Amino acid sequence: QVQLVESGGGLVQPGGSLRLSCAASGRTFSSYSMGWFRQAPGKERELVAAIRWRGGITYYADSVKARFTISRDNAKNTVYLQMNSLQPEDAAVYYCAAAGRDPIWQALNYAYWGQGTQVTVSS
Repeated sequence: QVQLVESGGGLVQPGGSLRLSCAASGRTFSSYSMGWFRQAPGKERELVAAIRWRGGITYYADSVKARFTISRDNAKNTVYLQMNSLQPEDAAVYYCAAAGRDPIWQALNYAYWGQGTQVTVSS
């Protein structure tokens, strides 16, 4: 099993940046692909970025390409989401999740979830 704890959310002005972190417990973190999802009020949860357990393969939703960057540090059991040029439509609860199988863009493959961290984008 993998337990996930997100941090780094908060209030940011439009155009600003935030970096989310997700700390994972367990010795098998490096064997899991990791994803960041978000859910805004009244909307479905969506996958915004993912990184495969090996090979450096990444996935980004079209809405965040060129603005968000996902990375992982297996030595620290942590995955990050650098978010730049944030806009009000990026406001949501952001969740970290772990998948034990491919493909990384398939939301159903994510079996372990964190509790979420709120991102608010407002002036």
